[in-house]
Amino acid sequence: MAAVSDDKAMLRVFERLALDAGREVMRVFQEGCAVDKKSDSSPVTEADRESEKIILAGLRSAYPDIPCVAEEEVAAGIATPDLEGAFFLIDPLDGTKEFVNRRTDFTVNIALVRHGVPEVGVVFAPCTGRFFSGRPGNAESIEVDNDYRIVGRRPISVRAGGMPLAVVASRSHNTPETDAFIRDLGAAEIVSIGSSLKFCLLAAAEADIYPRFGRTMEWDTAAGDAVLRAAGGMTRTLDGQPLVYGKRNQLSDSDFANPHFIATGKSASA
Repeated sequence: MAAVSDDKAMLRVFERLALDAGREVMRVFQEGCAVDKKSDSSPVTEADRESEKIILAGLRSAYPDIPCVAEEEVAAGIATPDLEGAFFLIDPLDGTKEFVNRRTDFTVNIALVRHGVPEVGVVFAPCTGRFFSGRPGNAESIEVDNDYRIVGRRPISVRAGGMPLAVVASRSHNTPETDAFIRDLGAAEIVSIGSSLKFCLLAAAEADIYPRFGRTMEWDTAAGDAVLRAAGGMTRTLDGQPLVYGKRNQLSDSDFANPHFIATGKSASA
């Protein structure tokens, strides 16, 4: 097994698996598929399931000693192992509603969490080709060709927010609290986009702040959060503390559910 500390090698594994999963997601997107409902009434498709199979098989082969927490396995009631030190968080298709509604900003997400901190992550939007990766001190935007091969990389970092701030909001899950927060910022440009790409727009200096006053799960946010932190940004809860991962046995919510949070670039502030 490769050393957990070898983040660069791990990131290459993540990138390969995200590309393989993205290819399968696009096959299903182009051919069409049935949409089922999970116990929480959220949609799930063949693309979610096949993407997760590819990612889990690859991670468990390369890193058999690191536990995996994957959205569809959790939804299926598969017991989550004890999480001590490091574990993987996988969302095989973030933005399933976008996928079902034939929008383009759904993503494949893989992250490594260490001691509650998302440290290594990739976010791949196979329909648009946007691909982001991050490990401590290094975040990149990756160029992919039509054969799902990496053909270029460039470093990215957050920007110092100026006025008006560019705010990214959820297309499918907006709330009155989010609208009020945006109004309180004053004149703000609003970029509406689905899925974990919101974090990546901050990381790539294309936006400044992402407020989330709706429910999310850790697999929704970990990979994008890892890219953002690698690019110099941060995600904090409403009390100003960094958002942590691996939350279990919560009194007010289910395992792996996030509280409300605000993600920011370099100097954008709540």
